[in-house]
Amino acid sequence: MSTNQRVQRRLAAQSTAPMATNNGGFVVLLLLLCLVSSPRPARADVPFPVNVWPKPTYMSWAEPHMAVRVSSSFHVVGPSGNSYLLSAAQRYTALLLAERYRPLVTPAVNITTAGGRAPELPYLTLAVSDLHAPLQHGVDESYALEILPTGAATVTAATAWGAMRGLETFSQLAWWWGRERTLLVAAGVRVEDRPLYPHRGLMLDTGRTYFPVADILRTIDAMAANKMNVFHWHITDSQSFPLELPSQPALAEKGSYGEGMRYTVEDVKLIVDFAMSRGVRVVPEIDSPGHTASWAGAYPEIVSCAGKFWLPDALDWPSRLAAEPGAGQLNPLEPKTYQVVSNVINDVTSLFPDGLYHAGADEVTPGCWNADPSIQAYLARGGTLSQLLEKFIGAAHPLIVARNRTAVYWEDVLLDQAVNVTPSVIPPETTILQTWNNGANNTKLIVQAGYRAIVSSASFYYLDCGHGDFVGNNSVYDDPRSDYDSNGGSWCGPYKTWQRVYDYDITHGLTADEAKLVIGGEVAMWTEQVDAAVLDGRVWPRASAMAEALWSGNCDAATGRKRYAEATDRLTDWRHRMVGRGVRAEPIQPLWCRSRPGMCNLVR
Repeated sequence: MSTNQRVQRRLAAQSTAPMATNNGGFVVLLLLLCLVSSPRPARADVPFPVNVWPKPTYMSWAEPHMAVRVSSSFHVVGPSGNSYLLSAAQRYTALLLAERYRPLVTPAVNITTAGGRAPELPYLTLAVSDLHAPLQHGVDESYALEILPTGAATVTAATAWGAMRGLETFSQLAWWWGRERTLLVAAGVRVEDRPLYPHRGLMLDTGRTYFPVADILRTIDAMAANKMNVFHWHITDSQSFPLELPSQPALAEKGSYGEGMRYTVEDVKLIVDFAMSRGVRVVPEIDSPGHTASWAGAYPEIVSCAGKFWLPDALDWPSRLAAEPGAGQLNPLEPKTYQVVSNVINDVTSLFPDGLYHAGADEVTPGCWNADPSIQAYLARGGTLSQLLEKFIGAAHPLIVARNRTAVYWEDVLLDQAVNVTPSVIPPETTILQTWNNGANNTKLIVQAGYRAIVSSASFYYLDCGHGDFVGNNSVYDDPRSDYDSNGGSWCGPYKTWQRVYDYDITHGLTADEAKLVIGGEVAMWTEQVDAAVLDGRVWPRASAMAEALWSGNCDAATGRKRYAEATDRLTDWRHRMVGRGVRAEPIQPLWCRSRPGMCNLVR
């Protein structure tokens, strides 16, 4: 059975299973958001009997809190002009009736009655202004939701993608109650919602570890439930090249881990379509010229230092050939390099319709190029490594732009001290830079240079940190005190708790004008020590923490205080619901704490 067939069977089985599946001008300094009250009374900052994650921009629930029964024949009524929205309507209908979610703390609500009888909610109506707005960066994701005690509910949205966010919110306001298993939904509710940032993403590395398609789909499904909208797929790396490309089949044939660990054209189409039906964009990353040892199986002539031990002298870190095991970088002096790169860019942009193409360009290691005889001769003639990188980027960048894409690079291409390019090679009009080092400092350097920024600071958003290192034969552990009061052997340790993720303000230290260039952020799941067995727990619910911070902020709109204390119970509840939907998210507290509000706080 093919991967695609297996996934299709899984999807068919899930269709009735518990698991369901901006506007840049709206972005403002989070500091200002914390100090300015919302346009309506700050009811969203009051805990409700049942809550929504991420917390909406504005939500009111009339007191005394009420709920209405949901009809056993409940369905979603909406326009028929968008196939993705129709799919979402069917999916959420099935989810609502099948989820069987019971809150950890029984909600204290009154069930509405009229004339001595309890009315039922027969359907939810969708009203969408623009059914044909494409799913692209900056698309309007706003929506309004109203659920009346009389048994009427409406989601109003500018686009189909906003309507999907409204459907998710509606699904989280429903729960099962009582011994008779009555399905209830909050009533007397008004939600007006939109995201702070247009780019709210998760990066998953499938170059170091292959993940079956079904695991990728489950991850995207969970992203949509958290109102995240960008799946940054770091497809290839030095360890493997798992993507089958029509014009360059040898790259996957000789660069993947094996025949059963490749993504076919059909797999990619399935993943992209699955994500579209959930309002999630898929941004592909093919990292180059660094992190390309896996290309050497097919084209050894274009890869420098391939097959060599990555750290010739363990006592001389600057002499390394790579940042980690798996040495190999594309040689910009080899003409065939550009033939292969051009074909890769053309194929990938044909497979992935999104307007962004991530071209990597991080961790170009001087030692690797210095070890290549042809590059040694180039340097002897007066050339520099930065000029070499500039030659490569200067050739590849126009190829990306010619495919009507905006190029995304890791910050290194501009900020690396040893090997970098001049800004003229990567014009800000066609370039976005993604930060990962030095926290807010590098974000500021990027926006000061006029570039749009995606924030993925390793100090806050790297989900792999704190699990030690993966290199073997490491004598540091001969000393039993070697990791006392340290990062525990992880270069980016300690472990990033959900509170650390939640608390980070991605525009910290920026002026209002600089903050406008920050389009959002991404948590990053690098996978040297992660596979499908542990993926869910490493990602969730910590990615949920970022999802809320980038959707509605991380502080109380009325008081300006960070709301991580108030968020703890809500995240516990949300994690409980995610587990019920088939996502193996880690717990953040014992159940004892949730049943005794406030008793597990550090300070009363």
